[in-house]
Amino acid sequence: MTVTSPICKKMGIENPIFGLAHNIDVMVAIGKVGGYPVFGAARSMPEEIAEEARIMKEELGDHPFGIDLMLPTSVGEETDRAASLKALPREHKEFICKLADKYKVPKATKPTFFSSQIRSQQLFEEQLAATLESGAHSFASAVGMPAEMIRKAKEYGKITFSLIGSPRHAEKAIEAGVDVLVAQGYDAGGHTGPIGTFSLIPQIVDVAGDIPVLAAGGVGHGRHVAASFALGAQGVWLGTAWLTSREHALSEALTNKLLKAGSLDTKISYSHSGKPCRLIKTAWSEEWDTPGAPKPLSMPYQQVLTADIIAGINEHEIEPLIYEATGQSIAWFNEMHTVAEIMERLLTETDGALANMNRLLAG
Repeated sequence: MTVTSPICKKMGIENPIFGLAHNIDVMVAIGKVGGYPVFGAARSMPEEIAEEARIMKEELGDHPFGIDLMLPTSVGEETDRAASLKALPREHKEFICKLADKYKVPKATKPTFFSSQIRSQQLFEEQLAATLESGAHSFASAVGMPAEMIRKAKEYGKITFSLIGSPRHAEKAIEAGVDVLVAQGYDAGGHTGPIGTFSLIPQIVDVAGDIPVLAAGGVGHGRHVAASFALGAQGVWLGTAWLTSREHALSEALTNKLLKAGSLDTKISYSHSGKPCRLIKTAWSEEWDTPGAPKPLSMPYQQVLTADIIAGINEHEIEPLIYEATGQSIAWFNEMHTVAEIMERLLTETDGALANMNRLLAG
């Protein structure tokens, strides 16, 4: 089944469903069923981005794919993670030690991106260079999209996406020359803004003019896809949809938590990165909200503070604390399915919703 819109022709895809994930198997599967895969590379080192892009190009052939980075302008030039960790407030470090003791979190046996790096402008520039030099068809930015980076991406022939959460951000992205706007509402998983998806999309469409808009945040059913078309979007951007896919293969403890979750089991928390981020609700986010808990640090220092304990939580699957960035659409993903099955369901539901709308409008 195919559901199409003008952006399909622009991007060279069959279906206007764009899928973001941090897993190559998910990316390849999305591409092979006619969607547009976007690889989340914000946690990858430049050399890893080059290799990940090589694999995706090899697996997908001529099918287009994108790479998504996080480029917050608030992050500075600090590159010494050890020195930054040493300089963090004692109160915060003591709080982390108490959590590790309370939940018996063993130390991680292997490094992770965050336990070995600090987000910096230098790292962003190196990640961007690797992305632009790769075989990726497009470049997306989830937090920030400086005009200079859009210019560089265009020099390399890349389509540019900007994830935005307000009309003001959309206007800045349009002025900078972005090709596609992703209107990401409050419902979304990960870093997101305060405006609800259905309130946000028509506002972005109104300022976008001829620039295509994708709807993101809380999209879990074909009725959401059909509604996005009605609001003026040309497609949808999904991340949470793939977390419980068989291809993603998350840890058992995390998968079980996600499979049991509903929309009310997510919350906006600053505990992940220092910026507002929708997470699956766990003891991790709850502990940061208890009386007496310190206020999360700003980006990138919150992740400098928490990286080691998070690495231990994930490696040893500490069930009360393990979490993932998760949108309110998790309510529609409570069973394990392949990416192909998820895509087929969404397309079938969309087709049914559009047909039902036509019947209702026909009177």
